[in-house]
Amino acid sequence: MGHVIVTYKVFPEEVVDSFDELKKKIESCVPSSSSLEGYGEEPIAFGLKVLLVQVKFPEDITGLVNTFETRLEKISGVSQVQTLMVRRTSR
Repeated sequence: MGHVIVTYKVFPEEVVDSFDELKKKIESCVPSSSSLEGYGEEPIAFGLKVLLVQVKFPEDITGLVNTFETRLEKISGVSQVQTLMVRRTSR
């Protein structure tokens, strides 16, 4: 069985010093059949940073990615979510 690894750009509503609180909220949205693979930060402009989130989903469960993305967009403090990359892996 393969997996799909999706990388998201999560834009905060305002400039933040730390993404710790947002990371906790994101972790609570990850489905039990999926796993959070890691985080990163990317500077945009004028002190604004985005949070990069990488999640691994099993490819044989339909609708799982859409459900996660809907939950992610509804988190308070999140302005916008962009899918940056989607790739398939056999691991």
